[in-house]
Amino acid sequence: MKTGFSQCADNYIYNLREENRYPTAHVYENAVKSLTTYFNKSIISFGLINKDNLRKYQQFLKDRKCKPNTISTYMRAIRCIYNKGVEAENAKYIPQLFKDVYTGIESIKKKAIPIQKLQILLQKPPESEKLRKIQTTVNLMFLFCGMPFVDLSHLEEYNIQGGILEYQRKKTGTPIKMEVLDSATDMILQLKSKNDEKYLFPFLSGTKYGKDAYREYQAALCKFNRDLNLLATELGIKDRVTSYSIRHSFATSLKNRKVPIEMISELLGHKSIKTTQIYLKSFAMEDQTKINKSNYKYVCSYGSLSERTNGRLVTY
Repeated sequence: MKTGFSQCADNYIYNLREENRYPTAHVYENAVKSLTTYFNKSIISFGLINKDNLRKYQQFLKDRKCKPNTISTYMRAIRCIYNKGVEAENAKYIPQLFKDVYTGIESIKKKAIPIQKLQILLQKPPESEKLRKIQTTVNLMFLFCGMPFVDLSHLEEYNIQGGILEYQRKKTGTPIKMEVLDSATDMILQLKSKNDEKYLFPFLSGTKYGKDAYREYQAALCKFNRDLNLLATELGIKDRVTSYSIRHSFATSLKNRKVPIEMISELLGHKSIKTTQIYLKSFAMEDQTKINKSNYKYVCSYGSLSERTNGRLVTY
């Protein structure tokens, strides 16, 4: 019989599945599987979760070329299970147990599509009917405030009433409400399921439940991303494009238009502005230099000071 960490992990993963939180359960399963591989044990006790072993496990992940965000995801999953063990008085509390391992979020690879290529992706007509539908889907995701594919694929007829779209984000449960723009109306009709299906769009059958439904969604997402890359290739875009590229591009285009980050965060349905900041691609250095130079010029030339230089405007 399993005890300690392994039992606590199994219980938590079971509860996640019962709550239909299959993506989260999948993450925890992978984290526990990785940890059992490191220890070479099928049963892990809470006694093995100590600072020294965590540091060695982190190095094990680095040696396997795991990315920082993967390491962080696994460490945070292990920390969550450990904390539940402490709460249940099954594990000894160790202060700052995870201090020396990485549990942050690193955004190195920017996923937003450059504006010129984004315009091509949204507007340049592809030849095949299949890819035209993919392009329409991309446009609709953008018009729906960078809606993730998981939310788009699970929309139902009742989510759109009287020109208003209301739904809850699959990932966080955050309620979203927006006006359906006129430009999106025809696209909805083009993509809408032809038969009396459960979902508004024909990405999912709506006949599967539990783990089978999650697997069906994963297959639909993989297919959409493959088709999306076929579309990009046909349009001459060499960058790798995924469903999340649309969401990141939506956020970045708003930032470039000086939209306040609070508004961007609300449009994306984020619970924290910190999450929004991860989406936003840093401005190019030449743009930073331009702003820095113009700001210095503005300060040095402000008000009566320019008048006291015999009418000359101080420039740099």
